[in-house]
Amino acid sequence: MFTGIIEGLGTIIAVQPSNQGCRLSIDADFFMDQTKIGDSIAVNGACLTAVGIGGKRFDVDVSPETLQATTLGGARIGTRVNLERALRLSDRLDGHLVSGHIDGTGTLTHRKTAGNAIFIGFSVTASLARYMIKKGSIAVDGVSLTINACDACGFEVCIIPHTAQLTTVGQKKTGEKVNIETDIIGKYVERLFSVKQDNDTKKNAPLDMQFLAKTGFL
Repeated sequence: MFTGIIEGLGTIIAVQPSNQGCRLSIDADFFMDQTKIGDSIAVNGACLTAVGIGGKRFDVDVSPETLQATTLGGARIGTRVNLERALRLSDRLDGHLVSGHIDGTGTLTHRKTAGNAIFIGFSVTASLARYMIKKGSIAVDGVSLTINACDACGFEVCIIPHTAQLTTVGQKKTGEKVNIETDIIGKYVERLFSVKQDNDTKKNAPLDMQFLAKTGFL
């Protein structure tokens, strides 16, 4: 579990194919002290497991599913990434609860500056947009942000210069893809309601030949 508050940036220094997955070597901008093999590290929001640690460098294995579902499928040597180590229960929760399980990707559509704020818009699929609400939380490449506006096709966030300087979000250009993790609360609520509706439907289903056949009695 993470908070979406980025600890620092890192640079991909090696990409080694492994069957259909790969191993990434990342040089962090900070020392990975108190980090050990097996610890979780969010790389651009994707929760990965450290399989090698040395000074500022660490290695992670990326599965085929993660390569397909996230922007890590396009990882290249020299790519800058956001890094966050797993949340400790004693830490302040400054962002929001982020699982590190990417729901999909979005595409940067526009950016504009107003005073000291930067407004950045992203397009997403309708299946992602359904979990977004105005003033709700969103993780973009692992960065905890607040949704400024949203519709069925995308959303907009507002970042301050501090966030732009310390994360990759401020460096993204129009057309670039980002990892998206929607707020987990909406997904769980939807699941709970869908199960209840399914149970209610089963309770109210008529006891006829079709029902008996469907439930395996015929």
